[in-house]
Parts: sequence; structure tokens; C-alpha cells
Amino acid sequence: MSPRTLAFVESPVQLLNLLEWAHHHGLRGPAPEGGELTVVVLSPTDPMTRGQLRRMADLARDEGYRVRWEEARGGTTAPFHTIGGLAGPLRRADRVVMGDPFSRYVQLLLTITRARDLVVVDDGTATMEFVAQLARGERLVRWHRKGGRRGPRDLLFAPVSSSARRRLTPREGRRVEVFSSMPVTETPDGVTVTANDFAWTRARFGPPRITKGADLVGTSLVETGVVDVGHYLEAVRALARVHGATRYFAHRRESTEKLHRLAGETGLEIVRPDLPLELIARRGPIGRTILSFPSTVVHTLPLALAGTGVRVAVCDIDPAWLTETASPRAQGFLSGVTGTARDVHRLAAVGMAQGATA
Repeated sequence: MSPRTLAFVESPVQLLNLLEWAHHHGLRGPAPEGGELTVVVLSPTDPMTRGQLRRMADLARDEGYRVRWEEARGGTTAPFHTIGGLAGPLRRADRVVMGDPFSRYVQLLLTITRARDLVVVDDGTATMEFVAQLARGERLVRWHRKGGRRGPRDLLFAPVSSSARRRLTPREGRRVEVFSSMPVTETPDGVTVTANDFAWTRARFGPPRITKGADLVGTSLVETGVVDVGHYLEAVRALARVHGATRYFAHRRESTEKLHRLAGETGLEIVRPDLPLELIARRGPIGRTILSFPSTVVHTLPLALAGTGVRVAVCDIDPAWLTETASPRAQGFLSGVTGTARDVHRLAAVGMAQGATA
């Protein structure tokens, strides 16, 4: 009988990379003995994320996987119903796959499982930080919050977070795999790192029709409190002017207010994708040049678009753009995201802005 695998995802990117992981390991559909893989969507409340997750869930079903949609945040009693309903499957699962080990929901579910195999599938830059923190034995905390004060909820949840970190540390009888397209420089002892090369995406979609112009990829660095909105708008305007970009692919967490300002001040066509950008780009049409700030896509798009001739260019974040409340680690982390990206063209933030305003 095949291992019973239970996977938890909370974002479209996590579900995309879960499909890549399943394809890589040959889990191409349910086995007759009850199924190899069950996907549990812990649905967020954000409408854009929910919409993309619905589309990705349909793709997962098309691939033959079982999908269980949980309104995990649909009211004060929703977590109790969700956790209670998942307790049985969690205890029976031989393998648990998760997209976000920083998620309090996932950390709580990890206290229930007896699975001997734990897998973390790519969640972009967060995966880089997770592996580094695990290697150093640090508490699990997202990079843009690191260095800030711990609030009452953080202190209350600390025992669960510590338990999750221990469960994600390999030992005899427990295997841990990280499936990622991101560079992993600090690998914890006993952790298996498997490269995600987007083979499923390339086989399933495209090749795309390529246009002559440039497209710009948005980021939620303003929404997470890292980058000042005024500096961000100025940088986008400069990038669009210098490189002739006409479309702006919005990140699913970008605010409507900011996007309205972008459209009015830059003249860019704002596109709100209904699928992760790797799939949108692979389906096309897509610009011959894709411009981005430091983010996951500077690592994933060159893989998804391998062999198409599309160039990915990344604009560095000027330290002057950071907010006063940004984590002390923000600049170094973002620079590392850019510096470790392969097959991308690097744009200097200051030179770009000067060239745009000259």
C-alpha cells in the first residue's frame, strides 16, 4: 500500500509547488487503496488569494488528487471544527506535507501527527529563512518580523512553535525533506533538499507567445511594512519609463488603494492574475523582459520559462526605500534573494532611478 500523504497549503504558490513535488515523486493520482495524496486547503480570507486557490484546486483535481477545502478562518469556531475534523486523518497519515512551516495553523496541526515523513514544499523566500533557522536552532519567525518585539500572542503560542521546530528536526525514525527552487546554503543535518525545477509546469503549459515589450512584477513589500509606499511608486514609475513596461502583474496581497495609485501615476495596465505568475507567464503572452523587485519569482520564473528566451531582470531595493519599522535584517535578506538568483539580469536601484529622471 502506498504511503498515505496529507498535504496542507494556504496559498496558490504552495499548491503549485505541491503539484511539482507530487510530479517529481511520481504521485500522479490516487491509488486504489484509499489514495496516495489528499490536499487540504486551509483557506485564507483574502479574496484574491482565495480566487487563485480555487483555480489551483481545480488543477489539482484535474491531475487526479483529492482536494479538501477547509474554511479554516471562517469565524471564531472555524479553527476548532477544522482541527477536530483533521485529527483522524492526521494520526493515520504516514507523510505530512506543508507549504508554510511558519503558519500557526500548520504548527498546531504538527502537534497531532505521528507521521514519520515530513516535507516542506516551496513557499519562496520563506523557505530560505526556514531552512536557515532550522540549521541554527532558532525559533521559527518570518524574516520581515525578525528583530521586532514579541507580542502577547507570540508568547502564548511559543510552546506550540517550539514543538513544531522539534518535530521538523530530523532524528531516528523521522525524515524531513525540503522541496525548493530557492538556494539553500545552510542545510540542517539529516534534512534532504530536493530541487524543484518546475518540470510539471513546463510539461503542462506553454511554450508561451512572447511579446516585444516588458512586463513588471509587483511585490507586497509595502503591505508587509518593509518598503515605503512613496519610494515604491517612484521606483515602479522609473522602471516602467526606462524599460518601456506596459503591464504590471500585481501580487495577490497588494492593496487596491496602492494599485489605483500605481495605475494613475504610472499609466501601467494593472493585471490581477488568477493563477500564480509562473503559470501565467508559461501560458503567455508574456513580455520578452520581465522586471521584478527581490522576490520568489526571480528564482522561479527562469526555471518555468527555461528555453523560451525571456529575460528576467531584478531591481535592487535601495536602503533609503525601507521604512523606519522595517526589520534590521530586511536589507541583507533582500540583497541575498537577488544575489543568489541564477539566470537573471541585476539592475542597480540608484542607477535606475537616476537614468529615469535624467
